[in-house]
Amino acid sequence: MAKKAAPKRKASPKRAVKKASPKTTKTAASVADFIAAVDDEQRRQDAKAVDKMLRDITGAKPAMWGPSIIGYGQFVNENTLGAAPWPKIGFSPRKGATVLYIMPGLLQYEPVMKKLGKYKIGKTCLYMNKLADVDEKVLRELATRSWKMMSEKYG
Repeated sequence: MAKKAAPKRKASPKRAVKKASPKTTKTAASVADFIAAVDDEQRRQDAKAVDKMLRDITGAKPAMWGPSIIGYGQFVNENTLGAAPWPKIGFSPRKGATVLYIMPGLLQYEPVMKKLGKYKIGKTCLYMNKLADVDEKVLRELATRSWKMMSEKYG
């Protein structure tokens, strides 16, 4: 006995996938007020030093991104969620560590990282308990390379 073929289904029209809006966006909040409000005195002083360093390197006026990230410059970051603006380089003086957000892959640059000092890394994040734990000249070199690479890639 021959098997009966399953009825052919009509192709359903493709539905547009709704992309989520980015949670972290550029705001009009004051960078100076945010840094001044950092509770821990050491973390606040470190934030002032990192801000000065990044202003010197980038020549860009910093902006707040979300409630806690200070960013410099801007590019369009494209990923599986879509495309959204994001700072070319930035940092956040969090309670547990000061976090520097830099060019993806740069943290695997072993010769420089060996000279940096005490830190932890994520995919694009460098976590420092305090600025004194790292060699500031090496940190400046990493930030400068990151800014240059991001600017070459994204303008």
